[in-house]
Amino acid sequence: MQDNATEVTAAGIARLAGVGRAAVSNWRRRHADFPKPVGGTETSPSFALAEVEAWLRKQGKLAEVPLRERVWQQLAGHPEGPVTALTHAGCALLLIHDRPTVWLEASAGSDERLAAMLTGALEEVLVPRFGAPVRGRGVHSGSTGGAATGVNSPLPVNSPLAVNTPTSAHAPASAPTPPAVQAPSGPQLLPSAPLLRGVAELAAESGARQTFEFLLGRYLDANPRQYTLTPTELAGLMADLAGPARTLLDPACGTGALLRAVTSRPDQELYAQDSAPDLAALTALRLALHTQATVRGAAGDTLRADAYPELRADAVLCHPPFNERNWGHDELAYDPRWEYGFPARNESELAWAQHALARLSDGGTAVLLMPPAAASRRSGRRIRADLLRRGALRAVVALPLGAAPPYNIPLHLWVLRRPGKAPAQPEVLLADTGQYATEGRGGPDWRAVREAVLDAWGAFDRAGTLDERPGLARSLPVIDLLDDDVDLAPARHLPPPAAADGAGALTAVRERLGETLQLTADLTPPPADHAQPAPRWPFTTVGELARGGALVLRTGGNGGHARVPVLTDHDVFAGTAPSGALPESDEEAVLTQPGDIVVPVLGGGSVARVIDAATAGAALGRNLVLLRPDPAALDPWFLAGFLRGTANNRQASSYASTATRLDVRRLQLPRLPLDEQRRYGERFRALDDFERALRHAGRLGEQLVRGMYDGLTDGTVAPD
Repeated sequence: MQDNATEVTAAGIARLAGVGRAAVSNWRRRHADFPKPVGGTETSPSFALAEVEAWLRKQGKLAEVPLRERVWQQLAGHPEGPVTALTHAGCALLLIHDRPTVWLEASAGSDERLAAMLTGALEEVLVPRFGAPVRGRGVHSGSTGGAATGVNSPLPVNSPLAVNTPTSAHAPASAPTPPAVQAPSGPQLLPSAPLLRGVAELAAESGARQTFEFLLGRYLDANPRQYTLTPTELAGLMADLAGPARTLLDPACGTGALLRAVTSRPDQELYAQDSAPDLAALTALRLALHTQATVRGAAGDTLRADAYPELRADAVLCHPPFNERNWGHDELAYDPRWEYGFPARNESELAWAQHALARLSDGGTAVLLMPPAAASRRSGRRIRADLLRRGALRAVVALPLGAAPPYNIPLHLWVLRRPGKAPAQPEVLLADTGQYATEGRGGPDWRAVREAVLDAWGAFDRAGTLDERPGLARSLPVIDLLDDDVDLAPARHLPPPAAADGAGALTAVRERLGETLQLTADLTPPPADHAQPAPRWPFTTVGELARGGALVLRTGGNGGHARVPVLTDHDVFAGTAPSGALPESDEEAVLTQPGDIVVPVLGGGSVARVIDAATAGAALGRNLVLLRPDPAALDPWFLAGFLRGTANNRQASSYASTATRLDVRRLQLPRLPLDEQRRYGERFRALDDFERALRHAGRLGEQLVRGMYDGLTDGTVAPD
């Protein structure tokens, strides 16, 4: 396939040029020579990437397409779809990582030669990394499960990469299935040849693993509703709760976040299964690039068709699908995994919990992410009771709001342990970390959550009991929980934090509120002495200032370093500290500096935030545009103030079916001398201080009201 066969959407063109999609729409209307659509639909057309690049260069809007962007556009526009392209890229990256000289030899000739040579070369890499085929139903160390990878035709049964299918208790024992990752044929690889060359070039700059993480992260970010992701911080916490292990299983692996969070050792064996063949393949490739451990991947419905029925792992990590009614209730009634009771049709999570216990060795630990209903639904009380009686359920930890999707409910972590011959433990740990929730969209205070949970679990695991930590954790005798409901929700069993100083704390809040209200009164802008006619200023636009070098315009990215806080659009609207996180990748993040102006492009509000010393250094989040003015030409407060004008925002906004998008380049401001800009800037800064004080007063008022309600209802505050 020639490079010009790669197609790009309007959103991709906007990303290439560093502009909003509204600008691309304007170019299509205003320029007769803009490339014509070559595919897509009438409402979402696609264009030839090579033609777009040529037009952008001709217009002076693009000097050179960044390598990362070129590779991504090739992957996104692949004729067989991005999943197939990503799988081919992962195979090539694994070859580059393990046998770089073989790749250099294969890539030295034409695309046809490259595709023909890669098939055999990939087989030599995939078999050692993912295991040789094994006959028979059982799967053990050295074998592999099955998954499709997006290629069109499965391998024959006698192929060196074919394996036997995972089976349920009612399925034939010899039904074949393709492996998790199979070597594509030469004709299948030929359309991917330009992409693979670009991927290799990018790997030479960033490394094979980092390149795959970047492409996978960009693909997941482009399809947010298609996949339920486990946040990196949560995956790390679950891996730490499970503890060190040589053999690990994730029976609902998704994109492999949980197994990737495990501390890597060459002697480890990692087993993954997912019902989606593309996820099984991508996870296997991701883990193989991440670790030297043995990786086994399989596709298939884990509950109906377990790929590893004879596996006994040291640890199981699992983020199962929630609230599934079609999990196999009717056909799995006599499955031997239901050691603690047959789950009801609406208790799929308890089926996953028992599957995890069935795949553990004696004394092994499983950590599952569970919906809170699984701890309290009456239909599951008998299974919960048996898990408690036999010592299999060791801890239930309530996470704060926003820890993982769905973000509007506080999910739970269940820590399970296969009892074996050891006597049942008489107590179970209950913990609630809801106090570590934050207001922003970036999730809870993960450092505090991690420290609190691991400290409580470590102490309990060593001693079998835990002294009460008010409002946070306690261990309860199992007998105390075996009532009619067997309700394990931690909030129902943990007393609130000690409130001995509740009245004093409320007094302090009241004093701070009084000081803040006095500050808002002092900052209230004075009334105007008299109305004055609107001046006739000459105006310019942000786009013209950017082209003239008076300011630099940058857009928020999709990746960066995991430890750098991210300023989100919600933070800008709410005036709060950076609270977000971006997927870890080698993509260069846009870091803020004092004096920068950050403008949200979605939401329809006239908002502009000037970065101060406290916010500087944060990465710029998505849906944000950063303006960095030249201090010799523009005063930042003057710029931010005029960008907030309602009429200014209205004329620069465009409207989609359900959202408003701001084209920052069209925002206007008057051409004024620097001294005059500073006069306006001082007043705009005073307005900003007043606005911040009002917000702070509102938060203190809410805190005081909430504290009064709590104090009156728990008796720590008297009515008088």
